[in-house]
Amino acid sequence: MTAERVNPPGLAPPTGFSHAVVAAGSRVVFLAGQTALDGDGKITGETLPEQFEKALGNLLTALRAAGGTPADLARVTVYATDVAAYRAHAARLGRIWRDAAGRDYPAMAVVQVVRLWDERALVELDGFAVLP
Repeated sequence: MTAERVNPPGLAPPTGFSHAVVAAGSRVVFLAGQTALDGDGKITGETLPEQFEKALGNLLTALRAAGGTPADLARVTVYATDVAAYRAHAARLGRIWRDAAGRDYPAMAVVQVVRLWDERALVELDGFAVLP
């Protein structure tokens, strides 16, 4: 994929995301929402950062299985049950992202939800990628 991250000077400087991603490639991969489920289907981690790390790992595992890399991500949506807690942990979540996915940030949004499918889940990530 070729990806151009677009961050116009008239918008607030992005931190941990890109305002727009222009992607060109031959395959689009739609990634289902991933929570902190382990291989047995049980939520792992008690804290938001622990669950975020596992959910991101699950998202990247699905992406790699489809033939992609973190740099191929064009869009990710984060669903959090508590945006205030997400903001409070933003620095740590950013480190987790950079360690797992690097600094080629996709277009992103964080949305607060009342709850997720599994009542113990604090965060879910979905997205799509464009592969070469």
